Amino acid sequence: MDIKIDSFPGREIHIEGKPYLYFGGTSYLGLQDLPEFQELFIKNVRNYGTNYGASRKSNVQFSVYEDAENHLAKLVGSEACITLSSGYLAGQFLSVYMESKKYKLFYVPNTHAALFRKKSKTYVTYTSLNFALESHLNSTNRAAPVLFLDAIDFSGGNFPDFQGLKNLPLSKLIVVVDDSHGIGVIGSKGGGVYRTLSKLGAKQLFVCCSLGKGFGIQAGAIFGNKRDLDILENTPLYGGSSPASPCAMATLLEAAPIYENRRDRLKQNLGFFLKNLATNKKLRYMNGHPTISFQNASLVAYLLKHQIIVTDFKYPDEDSETMSRIVISANHTIADMESLIQLLNSFNYEYRKN
Repeated sequence: MDIKIDSFPGREIHIEGKPYLYFGGTSYLGLQDLPEFQELFIKNVRNYGTNYGASRKSNVQFSVYEDAENHLAKLVGSEACITLSSGYLAGQFLSVYMESKKYKLFYVPNTHAALFRKKSKTYVTYTSLNFALESHLNSTNRAAPVLFLDAIDFSGGNFPDFQGLKNLPLSKLIVVVDDSHGIGVIGSKGGGVYRTLSKLGAKQLFVCCSLGKGFGIQAGAIFGNKRDLDILENTPLYGGSSPASPCAMATLLEAAPIYENRRDRLKQNLGFFLKNLATNKKLRYMNGHPTISFQNASLVAYLLKHQIIVTDFKYPDEDSETMSRIVISANHTIADMESLIQLLNSFNYEYRKN
């Protein structure tokens, strides 16, 4: 069911004048319609303007970019950071760069489209991926192997334990990880997965992400060693692309207290939800992340009948499987979650009874 709206979907969506609770989307901290966050953003728009279309290599440069990148690098635990206009561009930037070096590209199951080049092959299991990697490393092909994956793949195959990744020959691999659904939400102070992954011993590690999901701003970022990112900064793609809005970067820097408060609230909401939800093996949950995935069209229809909307569409294209997901956010109230929990538990009961 396609739903057309004219304002940001917070905890509620109004359809034909009727309110529906919304447990979908990617606004995990509920920032985009939070008044104090909006006021901070508007203040920065007045100072920096609505858009900045010049290159980061321009002779006139905003200092806020470097300030924000240093802040983000410290937050995630990397040597350096570069920002771009979107998370998708950050992923494509890395994949284009790796392909231009004529490296051999490998993709973990459920990798996001932002990391793909052309019709690259994804492996169904880590076992088949490991076999392919070992075959390449033992062959006469000297091309450096690059492994792409999503930190949060919603199947539980990666975050939080990354067990499949640990079984690969990481010391011989360049690893590129998309942490769009993690940064700002999981890890120490919202630092995402970089610190965890950096301990696994990859030959080189790059983490890219959108800053829209966890931080509520339109921007992307890449994290890694300073030497590697200096090389990326000196490519035509980086120099030729417009940067993220400087007002977004300024908001990122000034909103730290808001981010902390909203992460605390999200943690409380998620704890309440999980404590009161009846056990159901058909609902997939990754420990510490506010999403619950499932594949059940009847459940989607049941919730909609009771005025609750969840994420439910084919992604990333019409040939893909339907992605159904319940998202708990910092916006939700206890009453909201009680309504959802009651419906989920009663649906489970009806399902078992039948």
